[in-house]
Amino acid sequence: MLAAAFTGFFTSFSLILAIGAQNAFVLRQGILKSHVFAICLFCAASDALLITAGVMGFGIIVERWQWLPTAMTVFGAVFLIVYGMMRFLAALKGDYHMVLVGERASLASALTVLSALTWLNPHVYLDTLGLIGAISTRYYGFEKLAFGLAAVTASFTFFFALGYGARLLAPIMQKPLNWQILDFLIAIVMWVIAGTLLLGLL
Repeated sequence: MLAAAFTGFFTSFSLILAIGAQNAFVLRQGILKSHVFAICLFCAASDALLITAGVMGFGIIVERWQWLPTAMTVFGAVFLIVYGMMRFLAALKGDYHMVLVGERASLASALTVLSALTWLNPHVYLDTLGLIGAISTRYYGFEKLAFGLAAVTASFTFFFALGYGARLLAPIMQKPLNWQILDFLIAIVMWVIAGTLLLGLL
């Protein structure tokens, strides 16, 4: 059960770690101290809903289409390899620009923007319903429960740490070199996950 929880937590955490539009928005709101709790809760709760759907519902789908986990695992691994390459090339290019200042928006306005960044992002469905859902099929009973709860915990941990820790990160992340280092690390993480997925098919 501990191994399942460990896998769930770090798989989820690694997938969320990749810097995207949603994370950049949370980081900006954290620096501005603008609706931080609501923003973090929205992101984490959205992830929790999708992760639960992936873990609980994926098995039912698999019973009908037994080839689906393999297909999704391969597709997911290819996506992670490509995404890792994109982050690697971005780090080599070293062209970073991030706007972290501006006027505070209302809570309704902020959540409207965040809803679009979260639910209109096709990657979130691949990560939660696809990758996490596919990996969860390795476990049964309490192990599956531990995997799912740990994956959800990783989401809450990440978003609240990002939102409330943003002011500490902001001065550091103003340097392009630090963004390069982060993107290199993200690329490595994505490739390691992809390799793990492919090795699991052997």
